[in-house]
Order: sequence, then C-alpha cells, then structure tokens
Amino acid sequence: MITKQKGTYDIYGDLAKKRMYVNDVLNALCEKFNYGYIETPVFEASELFHRGVGETTDMVQKETYDFVDRGERNITLRPEGTAGVVRWFIENKLYGNLTDAVKVYYNMKMYRYERPQSGRNREFTQWGFEVFGPDTVESDAEVVSLAYNAYRLLGLDDVKIQLNSLGDTESRMKYREALINYFEPYINDLCEDCQERFKKNPLRILDCKVDAGSDIIKNAPKTIDYLNEESKKRFERLQELLDLMDIPYEVNTNLVRGLDYYNHMVFEVTLRDSYALGGGGRYNGLIETLDGPSTPGVGFAMGYDRTILAMEEEGVNIPINNKIDLYLLAVSESERETAQYLAQDLRLNGFIVETDLMNKGLKGQFKSVDRFNSKFLIVLNDEDLQKNEVVLKDNATKEETRVNINNIVEFLDTHM
Repeated sequence: MITKQKGTYDIYGDLAKKRMYVNDVLNALCEKFNYGYIETPVFEASELFHRGVGETTDMVQKETYDFVDRGERNITLRPEGTAGVVRWFIENKLYGNLTDAVKVYYNMKMYRYERPQSGRNREFTQWGFEVFGPDTVESDAEVVSLAYNAYRLLGLDDVKIQLNSLGDTESRMKYREALINYFEPYINDLCEDCQERFKKNPLRILDCKVDAGSDIIKNAPKTIDYLNEESKKRFERLQELLDLMDIPYEVNTNLVRGLDYYNHMVFEVTLRDSYALGGGGRYNGLIETLDGPSTPGVGFAMGYDRTILAMEEEGVNIPINNKIDLYLLAVSESERETAQYLAQDLRLNGFIVETDLMNKGLKGQFKSVDRFNSKFLIVLNDEDLQKNEVVLKDNATKEETRVNINNIVEFLDTHM
C-alpha cells in the first residue's frame, strides 16, 4: 500500500474546517490593512534561497529539498515565503514607481526536511506578509500590529511581542566583532554547528537550540549595546508607537531570528511569554542581495499547524459547522429528478443541501439525515409534487409545514 510521506499529512474533516476558519479570519484582516494576496511557485531556482535566506542558515544547510530537474537545473522546493515574494517584486520591476508601499500577503505550502514534531512538519502551510518601499518606523509598527492582532482575532489573548534590534549595517558589524571576541575563548565548549557558525556568522550562535541554556550564550554581548545613535533612536521610537497602540511587548536582546537577511527590528509573537508562534523583521538589504535595486522591506510569517495547536491548547472555540440546512429524500425516479434540480436551486440560494446519490431506500436516507445533522428535511412524494407542494419538517421539533415548491427559499430564509 502506498502511504503518505513522513512529515506530511492529509487535511480533511474537522481539521480542514479549522484551517478554513483560520484562513478566513486572516484573509479578512489583511484586507482591512489593505494587503493584496500573492502566491508564488512551489519550486524556484536553488540560488534564490541560498542567496536570499543565507548559506550559513540551518534552513539552507540542512533543511531544503534540493534536486536537479530534467533540464539539469538546480531546483529547491519553497522553504519560506519571503525570498519568492522578493523575486516576484524584482522580476516585475515594481520598484520602478514606488509612490505607495507595496503590501502583499500569502498563504502557501512550504517544505523543510527536518525531524517532524508537534506543530512542525516537513510540509506545512505558512501565512505571511511583506511590505516593500518604506523604511519608516511606522511601517515596522504596522507589521507588528498586523501580526499581533491576527492572533488576538483568533482568540489567543495571552500573546506578547518579543522585540529586538540588530541595528543598521554599521551597528551589526560592530556587534559581530564583539561576538567574535567574546566567543573565541569558549568556542571548543560549544556544539559543532556553533563552531562552524563562529567562522561564518557568529550571530547564528545566539539562535542555537543545543547551547541555548548555557551560561556562555546567556552572558554573550547584547545587540542593543552596540546600536549607533540613529539605530537606537529608531528602536526607541518603535517602542513608543507600540505603547501608543497598546501592543504588549518585551525587549529580548537575545532574539536574532534564524535567517541572515534581517537588520534593525526583529520580533517574535509568543504565547505566555515562551511559546513562539511566528516571527519576522526588517530586511533592507535582501532585495539588493537578489540583484534588485536598494529597496527597504519588512515582513512576518507564521505556521498554521503551530497556531491551531496553540488555539486548541488554550481552549479557543474554533467554529466548526457539522450541520446541513436541508436533506431531500426521494425514492421514485420522478422524485429523484425533482431532488436534483431542487437541490441545485437551493444551493445556489445559499443553503447547505444534501440528497441521496447512492440509491438508498427511505430508511437508509433517514439515517443519513441524522448523520448529517440536518436542520430540515423534505420527503418528496409524487402526490405532493403534482400539487406543486412539499412538506418541510423541522428535524428537532418534528413540526411539519406544507409549503409551495416556489416558496421553499423564502421559508428557509425566515426559519434558519
């Protein structure tokens, strides 16, 4: 028997309905913030992610699905959303007349080869958004606001922003030098990955999962101490705006995020101060890295799996509609014919309608009425149909009402 691949899963039933609910909430919120929807290809040239995400990241070094296609091109399945959206921005020359910010959001499948665990799979859906053009604190604040309010609207009240600044290029270089000087005496006490990171990108040591609790990491220099005056003022202004919008946050100087392209603001949304749900930040140099003109950018992303898991753990009531409005029961050929066109008409008028497609008898169809938890039912019979009438029955109260076949929509509108 052929089975699904490790780290993947089928989406159906209640899980599918939960994801559709989350999707509807997030899409509606993005519309309120005036973000347009985008969807990029599921596979891209490997170079896009290797250059964009960063050669020194765990994602590129250990987690990407890379392959050579039949045209001998190096291809990678999409591991994250930002690089592909940046490629779209550059390829379509949207930088040419930036009178307003370009604001887009996505909801796409991603692929990372990592050990499957709760809330983390090899194939997963990620929701995220990007803003291109402005290099303002106001745009940083809007991105944080959209991310924070997404979780609040999904019913997660105990969420907070973990906030840090990596500063501009000058600040980041000074900080990098300080980390090298600090970690050099301890490098042999760190894991093998960190020893490799020390040579290529020492900031990544702070994001290590193996040595995260060690005193070496805890006592490392803080980014905030190496911000130049301009970067420091920018970070302070961001905090002022978040205070103004009543968005709870905590300055976390150990937060650097796992990707190489960030500068200035980086942030994560956490539940109960510890459980990371999603994150993002500013990436002013990424578009240049991918051969575009100098254009500021900022964004955020979160995974559906971890978000829904958090909602369930927090006892959030996720609306799931397991009821239908009406079941049409029919036995004779003419009754079944009527059921077909009547079901179509009612469905197109907005009602959830089911009818038998398995040629069951009335007894079997009544069992289906109960399984589908139908609010109303109609037992079609030829005698009533000759009078252009049907008998509508409320499945809960058992009350029956004789209705003209042309007035069923009006009846259901007033009784649903």
